Parts: sequence; C-alpha cells; structure tokens
Amino acid sequence: VQLQASGGGLVQAGGPLRLSCAGSGSTFSMGWYRQAPGKQRELVATISSGGTTNYADSVKGRFTISRDTLKNTVYLQMNSLKPEDTAVYYCKLRDWGGVDYWGKGTLVTVSS
Repeated sequence: VQLQASGGGLVQAGGPLRLSCAGSGSTFSMGWYRQAPGKQRELVATISSGGTTNYADSVKGRFTISRDTLKNTVYLQMNSLKPEDTAVYYCKLRDWGGVDYWGKGTLVTVSS
C-alpha cells in the first residue's frame, strides 16, 4: 500500500487549503491526522468506505473530509484556518484487515 499526500503549504489565518491523498489497495477507511511541534499526533478527520465521517471537535465546522472511491483518494478541505492548525498532516489508510498505513506528512503552516 502506498499513500501520496499533497497540498500543504503556507497560508494566512482565515484562509483555505486543501489536502489530498491518493492510496492504493483495498480500503476500509481513510483519514487525516496531524502533529504539531512538541505534541502528540492527533486525529483530524476520518471517512469510511460507506461515507461515514468523524471529526475532531477542534475542526468541526471548518474542515470537510471527502473521498473519491474510484480514485481511492481522500481530500481535506480546510477553511477558516487558525495558527493552531499549524502541523504536519498525515494521511492514513486502514485496510479491511484492520492494518493501518501511513503516508509521509505534509506541512501546513498558518501565519497570524
């Protein structure tokens, strides 16, 4: 299984940014996690093969996760970004056997 994430960068507070992650192999769910400097990795959002979504409270109403099943690609639309959203964002794929695969992170920096 390979995961290729893209879309990170520098954005001003209040601005939008979209991340994408293309995966290979069978997929039960896909999601995004993030890790800020000095902090543990935390869940941002996940989406199941059936379309069920789950969000961290800190991003509800601002971030939207979506998925293109045919392309096996997951997207994270991030709006109203805040400096505290600055982190390395990681894509994760969970296969039907319950095994997790992680992609390389993409850095999101939100300037105030």
